[in-house]
Formats: sequence, C-alpha cells, structure tokens
Amino acid sequence: MVSQQGNRMRQLLSVLVGGWMLGLSAGQGAETRAGLIHIDGAIGPATADYIQRAITVASGRGDVCLVIRLDTPGGLLDSTKDIVQSLYASQVPTVVYVAPEGANAGSAGCFITLAADVAAMAPNTSIGAAHPVSIGGNPVGGEEKPDEVMKEKLENYASSYIESIAKKRHRNVEWARSSVIESASITAEEALKLDVIDLIAKDLPDLLRQLDGRTVNERELVTEQAEVVEIPMIARERVFQLLWRPEVMFILMLVAIYGIIGELSNPGAILPGTVGAIALILVLYMSAILPVNIAGFAFIVLAIGLFIADAFAPTHGVLTAGGIIAFALGTLMLFNTGVPGFNLSLGYIIPGVLITAGFFIFVVSRGLRAQFLPVRAGRETLIGRVVKAEDPINAETGRVFVEGEYWNAVSDTPVEAGRPVEIVAVQRLVLKVKPKL
Repeated sequence: MVSQQGNRMRQLLSVLVGGWMLGLSAGQGAETRAGLIHIDGAIGPATADYIQRAITVASGRGDVCLVIRLDTPGGLLDSTKDIVQSLYASQVPTVVYVAPEGANAGSAGCFITLAADVAAMAPNTSIGAAHPVSIGGNPVGGEEKPDEVMKEKLENYASSYIESIAKKRHRNVEWARSSVIESASITAEEALKLDVIDLIAKDLPDLLRQLDGRTVNERELVTEQAEVVEIPMIARERVFQLLWRPEVMFILMLVAIYGIIGELSNPGAILPGTVGAIALILVLYMSAILPVNIAGFAFIVLAIGLFIADAFAPTHGVLTAGGIIAFALGTLMLFNTGVPGFNLSLGYIIPGVLITAGFFIFVVSRGLRAQFLPVRAGRETLIGRVVKAEDPINAETGRVFVEGEYWNAVSDTPVEAGRPVEIVAVQRLVLKVKPKL
C-alpha cells in the first residue's frame, strides 16, 4: 500500500515537473526570437517608416532583440533624426549590424549605428564620413558653395548631435565628432579598438552568439539559440521606397513634360494632359522631400521655354539647340547636391536628354506649327476663291458654282452673268461675293 502511494506520488511529481519544464521551455522559446530587417541603399523617409514599424512589431511580439543589418552610403539627415528617435524610444533592444563584408555605414549610417543599443560590424566593413550636406530634404545646394556662416552652423549642429548620441550610448565621443568635422572613416577593426562599436561578428549566427548573455537596458539577452524572424517591408513601404528615388522623380518629370506639352500641341486629347498633370503633382510632392537643386530645375524650365519658342520663331533650330544644352545642364545639376545615394547617374541623364530633344524636334514643333497652317476643309476654305457668276448677282439674288455645287450668292456691287467674282464671306447657305477685277 505504501509502495503504491509512493508510486502515485512519484507519477504526480513527474507530471508536475514535466509541466513546469514544458512551460519553461515554451517561455524560453518565446523569449529567444530575434527580429531582423535589412536596410540597403540611401536613407530616406521610407527607411525611417520601415524601422519604426519593425521596432513596434518586434516589441509587440516579445522579441529578445531587433537586428538591423545596415549597408548605406548615407542619406537625408531629417530621416536619420527620425530613425535615431525611434531607436531611443524602442522597448526592444536594437542591434545595428553593418554587414555583409564590404558594407559601409557612411554619413547617415554612422549616426544610426552609434544610436543603437548594440553596434556591431562584420569584418572588412567601414564606418564614418558623417560630414553633413543638408539638414532637410530640399536644399538650395548643388554646385553652389554655401556661405561660411551656414556651413559652420551645419557642422556645429551635426557634430553636437552625433556627440550627444555617442555620450548616450557610451561610445567614443571624440571620434564621433571627428567623423563629422573631418569626415573621418575607419574600418571595423579600428572601430572596435577605438570603442566606436561593441563587437565584430563574421555572420548573423556569430552575432547572436556574442550577444548572448549581454545586458542591455537591464535586460539579459538570450540569443545564441534564438530563432531569427525577418520583418519584411509591407507594400506601402515598398512603393514609397521606390518613389523616393531621384531616378523615379526624373522619369515622372519627363512624363509631366511630354504629357502637358502634348496636350497643348493637340488640344482635346485629354489623356496626355491627365497623365502629365498627375505626374507633375507627384514631382512637386517628391521635390519637397528629395534634395533637388533649384538651379538645375530652373535650367530645365528654361529648356522647355526655348523648345516651345523655337516652334513659333523661324530660328532654324538655334533655340532648340540652346534648349538641349540647358536641359542637359539642368539634369546634371538637378540632384548634384552631394547627398550620398541621391545622385542621378548618366545612365538616366543621357537617354533622357536624347529622348526629350527628339520629342521637341520631331513631335512638338510639328504639332504646334500645324495649328498655323491654312484651313484645308470646311466652309472657311471657300473664302478667297475666285469663281464665275452663273446668273446676274445683286444684293438680293444670284448664283455661283463652286466645289461641285450651286450656291446662292449676293453682292453689294451688281455683277453680270459669266463675270469672275471672289468669295469674301459665308453667311449660312449664302455666299457674299465681290467682282474680281
């Protein structure tokens, strides 16, 4: 009896321990899931939205950390500020991992890396060159040099901002300042020695292994066996990531030009004007975000004016040639603001210039000039014709034969039958004529 009770107690104890272990393992499984996102290319508004949403998702599902794999030449400082603020406010520990080998955390990427809870890099990567080009997304910039006062203000702002980031994350403040003032750039190995980053990891499993046991915000990370769950971009973020590119804005600008000018040269077509108007609105919206050079935009407007003027003026193509030159200069300068990742390549500029030149030379000029050709159909073609009076013509009666038909005709000056007359007006179904001397 005692033996049976002992067996029952052992069985009950086994069930309780097994349940406790199962619950413990389930809890550990929930705690050992790590979120992952990939940031490649220039930093812009879409990037900031993506990172902010990923932090919310990772925090909501209880991820042990969020790994941001970063490879960027830089980007807009306004978007960078939004990302830094999101990293500060994150409830889940954030890890910026500059990878793969050969990747770079340049300019804006340097700010983002320093602002993470844990800064990591893969071997043979680099970080730095954080000298600011513009604070916002709509600088006057371009080839024009900013005045010394504005340049100093911009440097002071960026250097103090990155210093505050380095101090908050307990990283090398002096180097952070030099990355802005002197555009200093270093390798991953140098960054680790200078206390700019926390660790170097050859790949993602190595990163998770080294993170295991690290305390972040009074929370011990359990990552070595963590399940990595990627948080992909949603459709809206992918669309905006595509739209907020200089190449897309340039193409939309061409569509706006072709559509609106096509509508003006062929009134009533509707479709070209509608498409052009939509493209123009998108261009104006994007120009408030992307670093557009005003001088380059002015050159493009001048080019369009020269193209249209040449369609009306007999300049033998001189204005068109000037328009092509102005358009080429405008496209070269349009995004040449020095903001990393927001320059327009020659692969878009050269075809754009050639297509636009051909469009205005062979299409627009023909369409506009066609509006000034003599009328070739309708009643207006009768005016000025010289015909023979079939009957005597006076102020009340008379007839002429024109275009295979007999027409009633009147004349203030009486005309004898058989005399030539010139048609001077068409009044409904009656032709007004005068004697042809």
